[in-house]
Amino acid sequence: MGLYVHVPFCKTKCPYCDFNTYQGIENLIEPFLHALITEIECWGKTLTYPLVKSVFFGGGTPSYLPQGYIEQILLAIQSSFQVSPDAEISIEANPGDLDAAACVSILKQGVTRLSIGVQSLDNDLLNLLGRRHHASDAVNAFQTARQAGFNNVNLDLMYGLPNQSIEQWRKTLSSLIDLTPEHISLYALTIEEGTPMHRWSTEGKIPEPDSDLAADMYQHARKTLATAGYHHYEISNWSIPKLECKHNLVYWQNGPYLGVGPGAHSRLGNWLFWSVLHHETTTPKPPIGKRWCPTHPRFSRIRPRKCPNPGRLGIPNH
Repeated sequence: MGLYVHVPFCKTKCPYCDFNTYQGIENLIEPFLHALITEIECWGKTLTYPLVKSVFFGGGTPSYLPQGYIEQILLAIQSSFQVSPDAEISIEANPGDLDAAACVSILKQGVTRLSIGVQSLDNDLLNLLGRRHHASDAVNAFQTARQAGFNNVNLDLMYGLPNQSIEQWRKTLSSLIDLTPEHISLYALTIEEGTPMHRWSTEGKIPEPDSDLAADMYQHARKTLATAGYHHYEISNWSIPKLECKHNLVYWQNGPYLGVGPGAHSRLGNWLFWSVLHHETTTPKPPIGKRWCPTHPRFSRIRPRKCPNPGRLGIPNH
C-alpha cells in the first residue's frame, strides 16, 4: 500500500495552483500536526497495521513545516503501520527551503527521496508562475541536497507556459539533464478556473496555452530524455533504470493507497474516498466513540476506472 500525506501549507500560493493549499495559516500548523497524527493512528487501527511500501509527503509545501515535524509524522506512521524496510519515503520541497541545514535535517528525519519543484530555469517564467525562487536557487538546492547525501532526487518542470518558446524549453531541459538527477517529472500547465492565472487569461493579460506547442515540447522531451538514458515509465515521469518512483507506480498500476490530511484521496479495494477538504477540519476535536477520526471520509460506490495501458502509449508496462 502507498501512503500519501497531504500538507496544505504554503508560504505563498502560486497563481496557477488549484490544489487544496493555503497561505497565511501558520497558526494552524501545530494543530494540524496533532490531528494528522490522530488520523494516522486511527487508520492504523482500522486497517489492522497494514504494510506500507511508499510514503509521499505532498501538498502544499511539506518542506515548509518546522524542523522535526516530518520526523514526528514518520514516527506515528511507523508505530501505526508496517513500514517496509526498503520503503520509499518522498517529500516535495521548494528550492528556497533547501539550505544545507534543511537538507541534512530532512535526510536525518528518515526521508529517502527528495522531489524539488524547479518548474523552470528561466527567471521570467518563474516570475510569471509566482515562484519564490530564482533559477540559480533551484540549481543550488539540488547541489546542496547532493552534498547532504541524497542519492535519489526528482526535479519537476512545467511546460506549455504562456510566452514560453521551444528554444527556452530546450535550454531548460538540457540544463536540467546536466544536473543528472535520478528522476525527472514534466507537467503541462493547465489553467484552472478560479485561479488568478485563469483570471489573467480571460482578461487577456496572458495568452492561452498553445496545445500544439506543448505537444512539440513533450515530444522533444521524450527524445532528449531517452538519449540521455532516462526510462519513460509513466506519462509525466522519467527515471534512470530501477529508480522509478514507487509511489507513482502505485497510482499508475491502480494499486491501493491511503491518503491522510485535508482533502486527501484514497483507494482501498474498490472503494474511493476522500477526506474533508477544508484545512480547518484538521483542528483537534473531541473523540466520539472508538470510530472517531479528525477527518471524516465520504465514500463513493463508483468503481474506479483503470488507467490506460502504458503499452498502448509507447510506455512499457511493469
